[in-house]
Amino acid sequence: MKLPNNATTLITTTLWTFIALMLLPSCAHDDEWTDDQLGNFDALWSIMDQHYSFFAYKDVDWTEVGERYRRMVDNDMSDRELFDVCAAMLKELKDGHTNLIASHDVSRYWIWEQYPVNYDERIIDQYYLNFDYKMASGIKYQILSNNYAYMYYASFSSGIGEGNLDQILTYLSTADGLIIDVRSNGGGYLTNVQTLVERFIDQKTLAGYICHKTGTGHDDFSDPYAYYFEPAKDHVHYLKPVVVLANRGSFSATNNFVSIMRGLDQVTVVGDTTGGGCGLPFTSELPNGWRVRFSSCPLMDRDGHLTEYGVAPDVRVDMDESDATRDAILERAFELLDAVTIHHTNAK
Repeated sequence: MKLPNNATTLITTTLWTFIALMLLPSCAHDDEWTDDQLGNFDALWSIMDQHYSFFAYKDVDWTEVGERYRRMVDNDMSDRELFDVCAAMLKELKDGHTNLIASHDVSRYWIWEQYPVNYDERIIDQYYLNFDYKMASGIKYQILSNNYAYMYYASFSSGIGEGNLDQILTYLSTADGLIIDVRSNGGGYLTNVQTLVERFIDQKTLAGYICHKTGTGHDDFSDPYAYYFEPAKDHVHYLKPVVVLANRGSFSATNNFVSIMRGLDQVTVVGDTTGGGCGLPFTSELPNGWRVRFSSCPLMDRDGHLTEYGVAPDVRVDMDESDATRDAILERAFELLDAVTIHHTNAK
């Protein structure tokens, strides 16, 4: 299937339809593998070889990896033994979007480096919200005593209703600034990213770039296509200063959200580098019915950079783990909003 020349316009209209179109040519493969242990291993290796996005970026010699693990496979081994070998092979990619899915288990890469957690929900609830907050569409929100608004969104898997978001932003509209906390948000649906970002822009805005595989070679990618978000029409917007709080637990869709918000003039990102994950996941099937989920189309930020390894904050702050009553990252957000508020007051 050939992509249309007006793909950028298509993304502007709906990014997700464009993504679906791009995935069609990349999900096809020859059903040439036998349904035995060696055949299923070869199917998995080949699907990844032809369609995975980050071999070159991560400097992975997939041929060497495949040869090494194939020596561990024979047709007399059990399904569980085969699964363990295949799962170990996939872990060589160090990719949280890559999983082997069987009826008895799901492989995953969770061997991340040890970083400060930089988030404690109890501290926020007890010492900043005083256990007094509102909830809608998975968003915890309140106006704090310093007249700054606070929103915590725990997962982009929680659907955001447009009406709910109108109610939230209307309630928070009297605040002098807004803090959006997405620390330890493991990701979810990119449609929710778009829904939320569109409340903080007042004109068509470049969100980033996307490309897709054009062939089976590791470097066979299309030129990047720009994609844009439009302001939410006939809905409430918040265009005052915003601070986004992130940490190493901010993965996948959250990584994308932070990347886009960081490019807005009124937004400052505070905390730690996000956890990363910028490959749109896609799923294919092996002869035995197991499914493999993997990073397909890479998403890039507005500067054309991959964010697979995370998005750096504008202001780097760590929490003091010995202080059980204070959130240093949130306090730094207050200081930044104070500076902006004072500047605006003096400018009048």
